[in-house]
Amino acid sequence: MSTTERPRILVVGGGYVGLYAARRILKKMRYGEATVTVVDPRSYMTYQPFLPEAAAGSISPRHVVVPLRRVLSKAEVLTGRVTGIDQDRKVATVAPLVGDSYEVPFDYLVVAMGAVSRTFPIPGLAEHGIGMKGVEEAIGLRNHVLEQLDKADSTRDPEIRRKALTFVFVGGGFAGAETIGEVEDMARDAAKYYPSLSREDMRFVLVDVADRILPEVGPKLGEWGLEHLKKRGIEVHLKTSVTSCVDGRVELSNGVVADSNTIVWTAGVKPNPALARLGLPLGPKGHVDTEATLQVKGTDYIWAAGDNAQVPDLAARAAGQENAWCPPNAQHALRQAKVLGDNVIAGMRGFPQKEYKHASLGAVAGLGLHKGVAMLRFGKLTLRFRGRLGWYLHRGYHGLAVPTWNRKIRVFADWTLGMFTRREVVSLGAVENPREEFYEAAAPVTAAAQAKQAGKRAEEREKPTAKAG
Repeated sequence: MSTTERPRILVVGGGYVGLYAARRILKKMRYGEATVTVVDPRSYMTYQPFLPEAAAGSISPRHVVVPLRRVLSKAEVLTGRVTGIDQDRKVATVAPLVGDSYEVPFDYLVVAMGAVSRTFPIPGLAEHGIGMKGVEEAIGLRNHVLEQLDKADSTRDPEIRRKALTFVFVGGGFAGAETIGEVEDMARDAAKYYPSLSREDMRFVLVDVADRILPEVGPKLGEWGLEHLKKRGIEVHLKTSVTSCVDGRVELSNGVVADSNTIVWTAGVKPNPALARLGLPLGPKGHVDTEATLQVKGTDYIWAAGDNAQVPDLAARAAGQENAWCPPNAQHALRQAKVLGDNVIAGMRGFPQKEYKHASLGAVAGLGLHKGVAMLRFGKLTLRFRGRLGWYLHRGYHGLAVPTWNRKIRVFADWTLGMFTRREVVSLGAVENPREEFYEAAAPVTAAAQAKQAGKRAEEREKPTAKAG
């Protein structure tokens, strides 16, 4: 890490807010005005709306992530975790991937640690659940689902086969509905290559405690999405929760039971628990409490936004919704990051802060190839689209929203290629344990060599005894 006497702007987190805020600051900053340092456990930012398509093989996983060092070439990027902040001394403690922790001084601080999966104390969930917050989980889910088809095709045991071909998804929001739609599409395509399997042999189950799915797109499109999934043979259990999934036996509160090797958990998010160690004012749900200017309450040199912040929704409050807060979605995060970046520059130069105010422009969701919904708002006018047109709007919006032209071009290239070629249905589960095959080959040889060496040492110890006798 370089040392400098220039003011340091420390950005904690390299996700939506961290990446976009750092880019905005670097763009607005004069040469040599400050040093921007970004700290994140990963060296890349993940564009999460593309995770369902990455899990289904429609987009290469490499194109879903944005390398921080490449995009933020004028900033310091430290791979590690901020484990504590001393506001009196204005230093942050950073724990790197390896080695001892060290301190990083700062003059201005941006808290953008994002969110983690919101889970509940359900027996068996930790052992069998699969999340969908990172590209690693999306790749793992894809490989896992295809491996289950391989298992079902290779066995004659009906119980093993039934468990392998049952897929349970918990959560009916964007992540859950989009993921089950994409994965069901992939499994349907993959079944064509297995003579002993068909879509009718598979069981897809979607569970949610709410009374509808896709609440973000409104009741009309949510109802259409629900009926669409049901027509595809997906079981949907609303107003229902998971009570247990010990040994893969998923028990629902309505009495339904499903034995499954695949339990995908997408039941919402919560602020990063590490926020509790930073000494910042937190709201009732663990979010950093901020003003409308995105400044952390009680400070004039710390800002926060995105999933880890409790930001007043001025647009909703102006419409009569008291105590409304900005929802944790990409649309708000991207726009908050720009205002945050401008406010950091303004604070550094002694200028007044700008309040964040944004009325939702709508929402889009994909439910598989050529299937989607979109709600677009133009002032008081709301337009709703579904089916293929909704899917085009979904892809168009996110294709343009993904950071950098490099990634936009690569994603659109993946989609264009997919129009003329069939979806890849190869499981690469072995990449998760790449040394396993080599270990199986080397271990017996190593064990034999060690036994032989031990035998030689034993013989050498016995030789003097033989001579003495």
